[in-house]
Amino acid sequence: MKILLISTNQNRLPLPVMPIGACIVAQACEEAGHSVQLLDLMFARDAKGAIAAALTGFQPDVVGLSIRNIDNVDMHGSVFYLDGLLGIAAAVRALSGARIVLGGAALGVMPEQILRLVPDAVAVVGDGELVLPQLLQRLARAEPLVGLPGIVYLEAGVLHRETSALPAFSATCRAPDYRRWLDTRAYRSQMATATVQTKLGCGFHCVYCTYPMIEGSRFRLKDPESVAQAVQRLAAAGFRDIEFVDSVFNAPHRHALEVCAALARVKHGARLQCLDLNPRDLDDELLGAMERAGFVGIGITLESASDPVLQGLRKGFTSREVQAAAAAVRRHRIPCAWMFLFGGPGETRETVRETLHFAESQIRPGDVAFFNIGLRIYPGTALETIARGEGVLSQSPDAMLAPVFYLSAQVEAGWLEQELKRSMDCHMNFINIATLSLPILPVINKIGSALGMVPPHWRHTRVLRRVLRLVGMQV
Repeated sequence: MKILLISTNQNRLPLPVMPIGACIVAQACEEAGHSVQLLDLMFARDAKGAIAAALTGFQPDVVGLSIRNIDNVDMHGSVFYLDGLLGIAAAVRALSGARIVLGGAALGVMPEQILRLVPDAVAVVGDGELVLPQLLQRLARAEPLVGLPGIVYLEAGVLHRETSALPAFSATCRAPDYRRWLDTRAYRSQMATATVQTKLGCGFHCVYCTYPMIEGSRFRLKDPESVAQAVQRLAAAGFRDIEFVDSVFNAPHRHALEVCAALARVKHGARLQCLDLNPRDLDDELLGAMERAGFVGIGITLESASDPVLQGLRKGFTSREVQAAAAAVRRHRIPCAWMFLFGGPGETRETVRETLHFAESQIRPGDVAFFNIGLRIYPGTALETIARGEGVLSQSPDAMLAPVFYLSAQVEAGWLEQELKRSMDCHMNFINIATLSLPILPVINKIGSALGMVPPHWRHTRVLRRVLRLVGMQV
């Protein structure tokens, strides 16, 4: 069959993200014998024109729409991305009779709600590189979809979700040939990284998290040697900046150490990053291994440094482990980004002050702290149950496609914003989600790339904030 995959994501803030999933799926479908084209809309000036040209020139039998995010999870500056999906689906239907298949991370989160936006489509919610080739085989033979694992579809308005066993998971790390599918020069001009995964799934139980819905609730580990070989292939292809995008890189701890050891052995020559570390398993042994492996930037997802909030979020670690992780980071030289999320269950003025005190006293001036306020509520998460129990959520799951947020009733949004602003005014290495949404960021990224600025880009937060303030921007 002729397959046109369209990566619909056009959000370039703070950096454009290479669509690893769409590239892996495209490669898998090609290996299965299909003729495949991938249309990436990230840098398209005329998305509808690009779609029309691809449809008329290629005339596909199936069009796959890869959907990364539903919205930007910003409580105060919410951007809903699925309005663009409706226009894309309409453009496809106007010019083609191809069957539409939906996929991507967003479908793992809210498949039924998104399917109802695009009637007559089929959604892939399992591992796309395993499920889509089997779906295409069924479609090519005009066979019924019943019993095919990893898909969701509507029939006479009723949702059908196939729950039989998924195809066997492959422990081999797939690093797609990004140059085959994407305009990699455009991505690199914006300081984007090539992405790799060392595992799928997540074994943690954070109340707000959608990873268990997207990838499963247990870790499925990639072979460390194959991870190192994937990085080596990408580096040899010219990708000097590579980012690991696991749900949590350092869990299990032993697997992370084995990956680092394998990376150190191949001498790949790339600059590695990972922004999803858990403080519970972050110690000198791992940080030393990451240094030897070639890591030049790490990120730690705390959300809070206060025990009542950590417990309310079910993070699986305590403030004692947060403090120990900060001490370990200070003993090493890898730049670190710290992620915080205010407003979760149990948040009070006291817990906010406790977290800000930690950030102000424990984070090195050369590192960066990122703060967000309010938690996006998704159907099926523990946070939805908490919000309904507290009487702060009345929308039905069908109505939650449009962003809805949770903020602890024990802390006022206005006060919280003022406290954060006070801290940010005193610490130029502190930023919030509004900073990451500045329209000028793509220009800054392009200038930085042209000047030879070395990633990770967030290492330069203090300098960039000062420069922007000098020209009158209150960031």
